[in-house]
Amino acid sequence: MAAATENKENCPIQAFKDKTGQDAPVCTQCISGSIHKGLPKGTIEKLHGLDTYVIGNRESPRGIIVMYTDIFGLSLPNNRLIADSYAQSGEWLVYVPDFFEGDHAPLKFADVAIPVDAAKQSKLSFFTGLLMTAPSGISWLMRHKDGPTDKTCMDFLESLRRETLPTGKKIGMVGMCWGGRYSSRATLEKYMISVDDKRVPLVDAGVALHPSNMVLPDDAQNMVVPFSYGWGEKDTNTKIELCGKVKELQAEEAKAGRKVPEVEHKIYTPGRHGFAVRGNPDDPAEKKCLEDSVQQVLTWFDRWL
Repeated sequence: MAAATENKENCPIQAFKDKTGQDAPVCTQCISGSIHKGLPKGTIEKLHGLDTYVIGNRESPRGIIVMYTDIFGLSLPNNRLIADSYAQSGEWLVYVPDFFEGDHAPLKFADVAIPVDAAKQSKLSFFTGLLMTAPSGISWLMRHKDGPTDKTCMDFLESLRRETLPTGKKIGMVGMCWGGRYSSRATLEKYMISVDDKRVPLVDAGVALHPSNMVLPDDAQNMVVPFSYGWGEKDTNTKIELCGKVKELQAEEAKAGRKVPEVEHKIYTPGRHGFAVRGNPDDPAEKKCLEDSVQQVLTWFDRWL
């Protein structure tokens, strides 16, 4: 999969504005690493201060699904196509806020770190590409430290809960990779807010698929809503051992007498990093990971929202 090198005039995918106010380049080639063939069908709208990809049932949704993407954000069409798949049943209204505020990680780094077909990437090209993209990657990480990112994420969810959530409806949040950590954190007791003199969680159920950069016990302790994890057996970034550590942590909470909400853990094989977003659809095993991870999200929210 090539990075976004296609001319914007020849690219039929709707663009969005980056942090400079310019159209962020996207391309049809990026779709090759996604679940669906075709083009995203949603629209970019301003919602609670953030450009947000919107797709689904606006009139009478069963509930709202908020999707927090990997570091490539709305610039990667795969993320929009996944949102489309969540909305396909007609039940859900799906929001994909640009939590990076136009400053997504460079797509050229995606091709190095998470190539669509890893078998075609030599060790030389991997390390050469990593060396070339390292400066921009480090600079990006410095601009998106935990504190500001956490505030942007939780402020959006709080505004959604207080201001625009239809009466009687619930919020589900799913995060992939970078977004997985924040999906987990949104379920924590410390982020509960007061609405009509009642303490309520920011979201009503959550899912994290290959969540990266998790810090334990902080990011998985004191959950207050049901949560579903998806782990990759051969994930070299979010290692499978993390699954066991989360299970141990939550078992200790229950043993100490705390009421722990229901938590499930699904293991994907081969499940290399990015399997829910950039798996190779031409590889039967990776395609199954792509499709099953979508179903995991829909099944969980069907149960809890």
